[in-house]
Amino acid sequence: MPKPTLDAIDCRIVAELQADARLSNVELAEKVGLSPSPCLRRVKRLERDGYIQGYRAVLCRDRVGLGFSVFIGVKIDGHANQRAQTFEEAVSAMREVIACHLVSGEADYLLEVVVPDLEHYQHFLVGRLLNLPIVREVRSNIAIQSLKAGAPLPLDHLRKRA
Repeated sequence: MPKPTLDAIDCRIVAELQADARLSNVELAEKVGLSPSPCLRRVKRLERDGYIQGYRAVLCRDRVGLGFSVFIGVKIDGHANQRAQTFEEAVSAMREVIACHLVSGEADYLLEVVVPDLEHYQHFLVGRLLNLPIVREVRSNIAIQSLKAGAPLPLDHLRKRA
């Protein structure tokens, strides 16, 4: 994994954008102590170099009718083969799956799924996920309450080097 090469100003830029991606360039420049032109050049470089992958609105899941969250541990048959890649592609295409991680431990993959309710989850699980031939076992953990989700990345380790 390459080491990040962000200086102190880059760190302040990404921290400010994580806190509020709707800042205008002028507002951002003021917050990080730059004039607008160099600030915009830095933001464009951070985007081009892949540090900033995109901007999005964070929605209230309950308000949009997706208040049922499930974390699913999935065990598959086989790993380093075409079937595992097919599983990853299939899961990535499922809109209900908002996160998919290859993990170590009891499960091979950890999925985060959001749906309107238990009935929709049952249809997703039985009608889609368990229909994938490589899936050997699933363990569902239903979120009772979300205490923290979608938080900004902790960038303290970057500030120490900058």
